[in-house]
Amino acid sequence: MVDPPVGPAAPWALPRVVVAAPASGHGKTTVATGLLAALRRRGLTVSPHKVGPDYIDPGYHALAAGRPGRNLDPWLVGEERIAPLLRHGASTPTPADIAVVEGVMGLHDGAVGRGDFASTAHVARLIGAPVLLVLDTTAQGRSAAALALGMAAFDPRVRLGGVVLNRVGSPRHERLLRDALAEAGVPVLGAVARAAQVAAPSRHLGLVPVAERAPESVAVVTALADLVASTVDLDAVLALAATAPPLTVPAWDPVAAVGGPAGAARPVVALAGGAAFTFSYAETAELLAAAGARVVTVDPLRDPALPAGTGAVVIGGGFPEAYAEQLAANAALRAELADFPGPVVAECAGLLYLGRALDGVPMCGRLDLTARMTGTLTLGYREAVAATDSPITRADEPVRGHEFHRTVTDPGHGERPAWRWDGAAHGFVSGGVHASYLHTHWAGHPGAARRLVEAAAR
Repeated sequence: MVDPPVGPAAPWALPRVVVAAPASGHGKTTVATGLLAALRRRGLTVSPHKVGPDYIDPGYHALAAGRPGRNLDPWLVGEERIAPLLRHGASTPTPADIAVVEGVMGLHDGAVGRGDFASTAHVARLIGAPVLLVLDTTAQGRSAAALALGMAAFDPRVRLGGVVLNRVGSPRHERLLRDALAEAGVPVLGAVARAAQVAAPSRHLGLVPVAERAPESVAVVTALADLVASTVDLDAVLALAATAPPLTVPAWDPVAAVGGPAGAARPVVALAGGAAFTFSYAETAELLAAAGARVVTVDPLRDPALPAGTGAVVIGGGFPEAYAEQLAANAALRAELADFPGPVVAECAGLLYLGRALDGVPMCGRLDLTARMTGTLTLGYREAVAATDSPITRADEPVRGHEFHRTVTDPGHGERPAWRWDGAAHGFVSGGVHASYLHTHWAGHPGAARRLVEAAAR
């Protein structure tokens, strides 16, 4: 479709489009995932991206696109890295013909108290991409045109290229909507009937991750491809995406980010995966490999031991509460992690897994804490400072992260906490373990990967 760039810094006319909405629940994931799958069916190489810290939507994107779903979050990595990370993702492992970026929340909703910083609109500006607005038209007529115009006029720097009408009630309803949007000069690129909706099962933190329901996930993505191919003008979307200006920034490079291999040794770093630990950014493994590690996935639900020669372990987020009994049943791996002599880094689900018990079910016992589910959602961006030296941090080092959980631990932090924010201590640093609820994106602080590899080699 387009000529790939000659080098990582050469201008690249990468077609790209941002799928946004006035608010959550309008159907962004339906349209974005369906677009990825439908365009791939056409023989195009598609690059999937997600605005914000979300781990679950990128799993569906990856299934639809056949390559890793990647996040674009200015809060977590810095706005200067957004376009380079887009270019890296769109060129890895092969150059893409088009990038589809799913937004987060409403188009202009950013980090609380910081205007539109980290919003979909912010990211659209940073990557120079036109916006395709998904409108839930339930109980709405001509006002849909006013809503679309308002979303575009609120920030003239964001270019609204068209809309997809979602949950349209009838052919008459669709005609009314199209006429109103034509009056407003807003192109309609698709219309999805209310009866045609495809739903993926959800849980308390959002959609159920792809890894937990592989056959069903394939069926959902196939249905979304059928839906979008039959209701959205794909040629019009491709034409819109082609209006994006060339990318002139160089691609993000994990080797440059970590400063190259940490030494001659190539220690094994075990990265938790499987259905219980699905939350991991693609760049984590890339940074560890760039720092010289051999990254091997371990599934705590199935694997009885860590990979041979493991020098460090990384256990990210997920839903251990949904698999507590199965995790407990793998007693051999729990015992090995309890006594593992190397560094261990754990975020959220990993924190719970390393404790003594989760909702009364025995876990690894590496940390002297218990955890339980609650009815309260803890959610939001955090500005943290490392409270102490650890395998991935140096004391007083600032980092930006994100919390998203419905559990609590007792105690809430150790004698040597991992982080401090809002005047309070959080997490645990103990015996080579760094564990907390805070999710971080290592592209924003790549020194963590290098330090962990250095510690693993020791």
